[in-house]
Amino acid sequence: MSAGETVERQQQAMKRVLLATVPGLLAMFWLYGWGVLINLLLAGTCALVLEAGVQRLRQRSANDLSGLVSATLLALALPPYCPWWLCVAAVASALLLGKHLYGGNQNPFNPAMLGYALMLVAFPQPMTHWPASHGMDLLAGLQQVFGLHGNAPDAWVQATALDTLRINKSLTIDELFAGNPSFGYVAGRGSEWVNLAFLAGGLFLLQQRVFSWHAPVGMLGSLFIISWLCWNGSGSDSHGSPLFHLLTGASMLGAFFIVTEPVSGPKSPRARLMFGAGAGLLTYLIRTWGGYPDGVAFAVLLMNLAVPALERLAAPKQPAVTS
Repeated sequence: MSAGETVERQQQAMKRVLLATVPGLLAMFWLYGWGVLINLLLAGTCALVLEAGVQRLRQRSANDLSGLVSATLLALALPPYCPWWLCVAAVASALLLGKHLYGGNQNPFNPAMLGYALMLVAFPQPMTHWPASHGMDLLAGLQQVFGLHGNAPDAWVQATALDTLRINKSLTIDELFAGNPSFGYVAGRGSEWVNLAFLAGGLFLLQQRVFSWHAPVGMLGSLFIISWLCWNGSGSDSHGSPLFHLLTGASMLGAFFIVTEPVSGPKSPRARLMFGAGAGLLTYLIRTWGGYPDGVAFAVLLMNLAVPALERLAAPKQPAVTS
């Protein structure tokens, strides 16, 4: 296969990934409002400009659209109505430090998650400002994003269900679901539908054979098992049911759009299964006992470090040679 055919094949795969994000994007727009689309426009524009500049410096004309995919995933992962500079800095960090620093196609870390994690460590306060359901109108949203000091609504942010559960010490799970606006039917309010929408997009990618089932099944399976083993019902010290963890936070986005990233992940099917399982386990541990409410980004980056070891473990053992 020629270089041109390889790039064209990669472009087709990335176009399918972008298409598969549409259900989740629409669900997030319904839940949070215009901030999601503002994030997407800022991130996409920044990615296209940076990719064009880097390709020109490297005297290359082909663009496999992976940078635009990383920017789209970042736009979906960042809090809606976050400051414009935060979105731009996240995309720049992802593409320059996470991708092009390593030549553009051999990065050891997932670029989108690297950009997200850097912003979370450097700017924790704006990274945890998630809006209440239905957000703001377009004008108020633009004023909030660009710091124009408009009339932002009172109490436009609220704690997420994961954050509320992590710091809860006294209320039972039933009381949280009955009285806290962050909780919906079985998980976070609205995030249940967002996760189901990303699940639909992920199943489309599986049907299109953009990636194999191993990493998503590994992540969702281990997240389900560990949350089931650690679940103690509705007591005040409960860490949430398996369904809660599957349908809250970035579970489905991580399972179908993050751990399946082809460059930084393992190549063999068995290693992909172990990679996904490790990401699911670490996600639960960080959510439950870590310092951050959702652990998908750090879980994936930690598993990126383990890829060489996973490949060795998954490699078939060579029979001993006897003389």
